[in-house]
Order: sequence, then structure tokens, then C-alpha cells
Amino acid sequence: MGSAVQGRAPDLESALSFAGKVALISGGGRGIGAGISKRFAEAGASVVVSYVQAGEAAQEVVDQIRKLGGQAIAIQADVSLADDVERLISQTVERCGRLDVLVNNAGIYPLSPLLELPDDEWEQVLAANLTGTHNCTQRAARAMIELSAQRENSESSCSIINISSIEAASTAFAHSHYTAAKAGVEQYTRNAALELGGEGIRVNAVAPGLIDRPGLAQAWPDGVQRWQNRVPLARLGTPEDIADACLFLASPLARWITGVTLAVDGGVLVAPAF
Repeated sequence: MGSAVQGRAPDLESALSFAGKVALISGGGRGIGAGISKRFAEAGASVVVSYVQAGEAAQEVVDQIRKLGGQAIAIQADVSLADDVERLISQTVERCGRLDVLVNNAGIYPLSPLLELPDDEWEQVLAANLTGTHNCTQRAARAMIELSAQRENSESSCSIINISSIEAASTAFAHSHYTAAKAGVEQYTRNAALELGGEGIRVNAVAPGLIDRPGLAQAWPDGVQRWQNRVPLARLGTPEDIADACLFLASPLARWITGVTLAVDGGVLVAPAF
């Protein structure tokens, strides 16, 4: 599969076209995941929206994509469970015929102060955010390699994108489990890039900053105000901001990029401390 990586510059008119490709988005029914699912569909990909419990939300995303002429299906799977992921990948290949892009977006982020953090919550956060990333990456990579070997001409490399967080490189009260998991995701990304590069699979991460959602400003007005006072680009992010970064990293425009974490945060990480 390594020979699939092309060194020549792609045609700019088609560089962001994913027509004929299949993209699997874990946790693709809500928030950032929904934005990524819809954006890949806009780019022409057939999209698989995976979900754990939010079946109605996932189906709504699928219906929206189909209404606009795109192709999408929803598949239930808990990414922290290896057997569920085996089924998710096999059903994706059976129903869509291939797998070109995986976006590991599924995760949870409950709040618990370190001294009060329950053991089971620590384990749940690492399982959903870090173990889930490994489960999906390993099984998807195996399928990508097998599918490439079955093709006479492998026309492009495959791409895996892990959704991290700027908290992997910073701190947040009551998020010790989440920050540890996301730091692990970024190191895992680098190691997966090392081991899968020879197979023509690029592995990168996107680290979102604070992403807007309905009711956020009302639920956390002081936090939103602090963010807006600090961030150089003077606004919260949107799911589409993250989705566009994923499109770039999955596209041939990023053909010589692997093992990196792209912060998509409006510049907050470069804001001065004082």
C-alpha cells in the first residue's frame, strides 16, 4: 500500500473532492462529529456516522445528508469495546465497499475535581477517548491495508484523523482524566503515523479549542467571556472549523503530512499569559 502515496501536486480543482471515497466518523451524530460528517458529505464522500446511544441524532444527520443528495448510513457501536469496533468496521466495508478516511471523534468529558474523581469515571474517560481511538485505528488500518491489496491500482493514501483537544497541551480544572487521555491521543497519533506510514496510511490529529454549541453562553457565561477576551481571533470555534481542518488533513493537499497535531483554536494557545 505504500506505493499509493503520490508525490506530485494534486489538481487544485479536485483536491478537496472525496467523491467515491468512504469516511467513517465516530461519534458523528452530534456537535463536532455532526459537523465533520456533513462536511465530508458535502465534499462527496459516502459517510458512516457511528454512535453509542444518540441514535436519533445520528439518523437526523444521515437524513440531512441524504436530503442534500449525499450518501450516509448510521451504525451503532461503542468504540471502547473491541468487539463493537470489529463489527463497525466490517459493516462499513460490507455496506460501503471500502474505507478511506477514519475520524476518531467519539469521546466523553465529564467534570470531576482530582481529589473527588471516582475510579470508574477515570476508567470510562480513558476508555472512550484513548482506548476507543486505538480500537478504531487498529481495526480500520487493517481493513484499509487489506482493501488496498485487493485493488489493482491504489490511487491514493488513506487517512486517519484523531480529534484531540488543546487541553492535551494545557490544563483545566476538574479535567485531569480528560487532559491525560487527550495527551495520550496525541502521542498515539505520532506512533501510529510512524508504524502505518509504510502502508500508505497517514495519521494526524486535530486539537479543537472552545467550540460553540446551543446554550453554551447561557450555561457558562464567565468561561465564554474569558475565552473571548483571550483568543486572538476573537470568537468561539464552530464544528465546521474543525471539519475543514479534517478535510484538509484527509486530502491530497496534506499528502506529505503525518504525525502532526493541528491546533484549531483561534490562536488561544499563543495568547500571552500576562
